[in-house]
Amino acid sequence: MTSDVELFTTIASRAPKIHQRLFVKRNTHSPLSSPTQYAVVVTSVPSTPAGVRIDGVDQLIIEQLQVDGRMPYTKLASAVGLSEAAARQRVQRLIDTGVIQVVAVTNPLMVGRKRVAMIGIRTTGATNELSQTLKNLDIIEYLVVTAGSYDFLAEVVVRDEGELLQATNAIRAIAGVTSTETFVYLELVKQTFTWGVH
Repeated sequence: MTSDVELFTTIASRAPKIHQRLFVKRNTHSPLSSPTQYAVVVTSVPSTPAGVRIDGVDQLIIEQLQVDGRMPYTKLASAVGLSEAAARQRVQRLIDTGVIQVVAVTNPLMVGRKRVAMIGIRTTGATNELSQTLKNLDIIEYLVVTAGSYDFLAEVVVRDEGELLQATNAIRAIAGVTSTETFVYLELVKQTFTWGVH
């Protein structure tokens, strides 16, 4: 029987760098009211930047893993009509090419993180260098370049207001950042991991 541990492996170093940043939020947080869970994050469908295509069987595999990322290969194979070896090979290809990541999703409240906030960041000049500087801040869990009134949106998960203040001060201290606006989450109403297959 194949160990479920094989399905827990996150091969972040092999995934396209843009996906590591754009989807880090979905890889690290669960709904605030639920315990640790497992999730599959689909980063690109139906074609990855490397030109890897996924077919209907791949989509079925993704759907099954989105329901249960710990599903044994024997059960997964039966659900999608493949042999166990073929299912294992397909899952590994999806992971290796960066199409999916199968990860443990933690509940921030259960690991001492009491505050989640989105920080809107306004900057001056080109975003390229600033994006590299911002993404290197460990406090930032999720970072995107946006069109609109903010140049960046950054999500932080912190222990308390003091740590949130440290985060905003660290961002504001970066050359090129002109202002920030912080939106503290009061309630997480909905967060899913099932998007992207169809």
